[in-house]
Amino acid sequence: MESFQAIIQKFDFNHWQYHLAVSDQIATKFIDRDHRRVLVWIDSLGPFHMALIKSKHYWYLMVNRQIREKLRLEEGSAVRVRLEKDESEFGLEMPEEFGVLMDQDEEDRMYFNRLTPGKQRSLIHLVVKVKNPESRMKKSLAIMHHLRLSKGKLDFKQLNELIKYYNNL
Repeated sequence: MESFQAIIQKFDFNHWQYHLAVSDQIATKFIDRDHRRVLVWIDSLGPFHMALIKSKHYWYLMVNRQIREKLRLEEGSAVRVRLEKDESEFGLEMPEEFGVLMDQDEEDRMYFNRLTPGKQRSLIHLVVKVKNPESRMKKSLAIMHHLRLSKGKLDFKQLNELIKYYNNL
């Protein structure tokens, strides 16, 4: 575990603007080969599942709008940051509804496991961000249905259509 003080900074060149710089000394403690996932607490709020990202000049953590609004942060805000290595299998907590469906169908799990870690996290995030258990189940069902139909090839446009269909059931 590492703790440090940081300032919310803003890149001028892309839409992923707000971030926290992390020193090389701290960042390298959490990086193993391709594994850069960390659990982050910002001013005692967290944990948030994040990745350490390398820019041309330094390592950083993205700070999304939801976190900034919750903590009332803006460019130049000073925060206390605590990092721990993220040991979770997917870099996010697996939603119960999604995990149960994969446990019930070997084919679904096979297609999901063949996806890249980033695509796996994207699908898990689609379910995690939904608060209502019934809606999480519908979204999970739509994702599994899509993976079966597409033989594991993700097409987010088709997936979104299936999600809409399942939401209207």
